[in-house]
Amino acid sequence: MATSKPIFHTPNDFLHCMATSSNSTTTSKPIVHTPNDPSYYTTLNATIQNSRFSSPSSPKPFTIVTPVHVSQVQAVVYCSKNHGVQIRTRSGGHDCEGLSYVSNNNVPFVVIDMINLSSVSVDVESKSAWVQAGATLGELYYRIAERSEKLGFPAGTCPTVGVGGLFSGGGYGFLSRKHGLAADNIVDAVIIDAQGRILDRKSMGEDLFWAIRGGGAASFGIVIAWKLQLVDVPSTVTVFDVKRNFEHDTTKKLVYRWQSRADKVDENLNIFLSFRTASSIDKEGNKKIVLEASFQATFHGGVDKLLQLMEKEFPELGLQRQECTEMSWVESFVYHNGFRNGESLDILLSRKPNSPITTFKVKSDYVEEPIPEDALKGMLGLLYEEAVGRGWIEFFPSGGKLNEISESSIPFPHRAGNLYNVRYFVDWDEEAGNITASKIHMSWIRKLYDYMTPYVSKNPRASYFNFRDLDIGMDNIEGDTTSTYNNIAQASIWGTKYFKNNFYKLVHVKTRVDPTNFFTNEQSIPSLLSH
Repeated sequence: MATSKPIFHTPNDFLHCMATSSNSTTTSKPIVHTPNDPSYYTTLNATIQNSRFSSPSSPKPFTIVTPVHVSQVQAVVYCSKNHGVQIRTRSGGHDCEGLSYVSNNNVPFVVIDMINLSSVSVDVESKSAWVQAGATLGELYYRIAERSEKLGFPAGTCPTVGVGGLFSGGGYGFLSRKHGLAADNIVDAVIIDAQGRILDRKSMGEDLFWAIRGGGAASFGIVIAWKLQLVDVPSTVTVFDVKRNFEHDTTKKLVYRWQSRADKVDENLNIFLSFRTASSIDKEGNKKIVLEASFQATFHGGVDKLLQLMEKEFPELGLQRQECTEMSWVESFVYHNGFRNGESLDILLSRKPNSPITTFKVKSDYVEEPIPEDALKGMLGLLYEEAVGRGWIEFFPSGGKLNEISESSIPFPHRAGNLYNVRYFVDWDEEAGNITASKIHMSWIRKLYDYMTPYVSKNPRASYFNFRDLDIGMDNIEGDTTSTYNNIAQASIWGTKYFKNNFYKLVHVKTRVDPTNFFTNEQSIPSLLSH
């Protein structure tokens, strides 16, 4: 079934529509930024986290709207639908391919920046919280700790990421082996659908509520807020972040043991493992490049019990008491973000990243069997081909609660059978007009990804949606150029990598709630009724 799309008129038509369509009872006006406004580029660039998408040649929205009231979001939906405009919704700007503020499809688009809709309300008695989509993870954790040191929430590790997108794609962090993903612990939501209606869990129905928790909510509507089931955390957790030289035989044995045991150890312990090159000086004073293996962990308990557990499970690490620090759970989040000099928890309220914004590319895999030692050596050897410290490979263990939840419980399917998730990462300093540099780094990470093909999951080769990667496939959304069957088949190439068979249920939910494919982007769930 073919569908006709509204024809884009002019920016003034859309702006006039916005000015007359909001039915807000508040006196506040929508904050609208056009390219003629001095605030436009400041607002656009404020939360772009990847400078690959901030160059002059990157597609720009013809308007940015920063709503202060939900009715103003409804107005954007209404006006966009009537004037042939696509919507990009941005919470924190951390989409790895910039899809919350960029469109590569030669269509006019508006960015809804949710920064002003960022309230957090914590109910200690019911162990729950409502958080608006524009809040950052740091703000959420700060507000929870402000009310109770005994409550937490299992989500990501970056304080400036927006909860609107993070939770809709999964949300993995140091609490996930014990309590699951962020999306596993969402009990209600408020969303605006393609008809502009404000829906909660009851009124949206269980199918749509299922889809937006791990299936990428941007395909289905605009999330306004999430209701979270908070989890108990102990008064004391213990953290460590230690580095070992991979060239040492003991470290090689440790890494191989980690592959087999990290998903099976006590669920109170979560150890992230990462690899990168570093500059070093040998005993003779000569500079050389070494390969570091970093073990970064949180244990929900005291240091004595942790040391006993580590000696049993990972004796090769040789973890020492002085390498461990006891602290509160929220302080561990600050610690793992590099703040280790007594900084106030207020640092969590900052939207400014801890490190400078660079240009980067991310890819991901899931591993079901330990990577053989020779293959591991070959994989890590590729890190020497990148600039020192600019290429990373990170392992995030599965197991515990993650394995107890079924693949179809929510769209996120990467459960029992996976040892760990791999993230490949490369960043570089972008020089204006230097296209060759970008090609070199992009080529490197694709070479690394290709090398790993025999050693990771297959049929499909799985990826994590929150590590979005347009290399694995894109939709064709520029016009009615293919059949519905071909659209679904094309989307299934990337869709089954993220969601496995849950992709097909997501398509059916999309068809019911957004049959004309109003909410669309380069990797959005397609409707059976639109092409």
